[in-house]
Amino acid sequence: MPRAKKRSGSGGQQGNVQPFSDEDASIETLSHCSSLSERTSSAEEAGETEEMAQEDFQYKLKVYIDSTVDKSAKTRQGALDGLKTAMATKILYEFISERRMTITDSIERCLKKGKGVEQCAAASLACLLCIQLGSGIESEEVFKTLKPVFKTILNDGAANIQARQACATSLGLCTLVAEDDIMDVYATMESFESLFTHSFVREDGSRPSVNPQTTQLHTNALLSWALLLTICTGSHIRVIAQKHLPKLPRLLENDDVSMRIAAGETIALLFELIRDVDPEFDYDGWDSLCEKLNALATDCNKHRAKTDKRKQRSVFRDVLKAVEEQEGDFQSETIRFGTERMVIDSWVRKRTYDAFREFVGSGMNYHLQANEFIRDVFELGPPMLIDSAALKAMKSSRLERHLYNAAAFKARTKARNKFRDKRVDVGEF
Repeated sequence: MPRAKKRSGSGGQQGNVQPFSDEDASIETLSHCSSLSERTSSAEEAGETEEMAQEDFQYKLKVYIDSTVDKSAKTRQGALDGLKTAMATKILYEFISERRMTITDSIERCLKKGKGVEQCAAASLACLLCIQLGSGIESEEVFKTLKPVFKTILNDGAANIQARQACATSLGLCTLVAEDDIMDVYATMESFESLFTHSFVREDGSRPSVNPQTTQLHTNALLSWALLLTICTGSHIRVIAQKHLPKLPRLLENDDVSMRIAAGETIALLFELIRDVDPEFDYDGWDSLCEKLNALATDCNKHRAKTDKRKQRSVFRDVLKAVEEQEGDFQSETIRFGTERMVIDSWVRKRTYDAFREFVGSGMNYHLQANEFIRDVFELGPPMLIDSAALKAMKSSRLERHLYNAAAFKARTKARNKFRDKRVDVGEF
């Protein structure tokens, strides 16, 4: 058969194919360069935007610092809260280091002339300032200025009770971070002892008449005292154990659940410390102490709130284990932050972690990642650099954990529904 002639009309597919010309190459090159320049410009814009945001943030901080000396108490309170939030959620060492004495003067003024809530905010800001500066000359200068003010308010029975509570907590943490003389640490501990010993049940069994606000002050003083126990020398730990172990169990009979829990955790901490110093340590009142702890770990008193009893039983089960077991069987807890994790495996580490978390709050994980001082306290090493691949892996693992928790919650709900009593209408006789 003769071959049909190929059509070159517009309907043919091959008729549209044209050779690749120099003009087309130049167009493609220009397109590639254009997209590259767009990516470069977008990266530059992102950098400029981030720089502008940083400048705006620092401008707000400067406004807050200036507003701490405002005539209006409400304005001063807002400025203190703004600075607290910034220091709790970001690392601001360079910015704060240049202005540390200005901030310190503002804190001192608010502590001396402020009232109640303003004094509490100023005391908390002092701790965050020391946490930002870390352990060194800068924080020591800050603390030398503020320590006399803290102690004056703490020991003044006519001062605002909330301010005294805040100073009891802040003085403990600031001493841990910034005090450079161990003898001054012991002196501060004696100041705390002069407070919480007033809550001891007397030898004849009578209880001191202390109102709830003052009991909270004594609880804060006891927790700060326990925090400073973690940095005492071995010889001083021996002296404290001989002096206070026979008396601390009296706090376990206090009516306030927070005081009972603080006393139990302090006793467990002291046993852990003294056994590290002297593995053969023997306590004469061991049997009676274990009886008290066991009673609190199985407390069924109907006159106490269910939440208080549940929390108390959980804590005192661990405290009882710490006192009974020579090695101190501690219920460990794992803290995850970024790609790292930290194990709370001792009463010393738990007391230290709780003290920092009380001020840093939700920013604790960020400070564990980036704050060199806090990382040094918990022996985490220098901050790690996290690349985009690691961040992506973190996000995927977080999604997996969410799905797992959702499935576990659903399964738990179904299991509970099977055993839950079905309510039916019985009717009246």
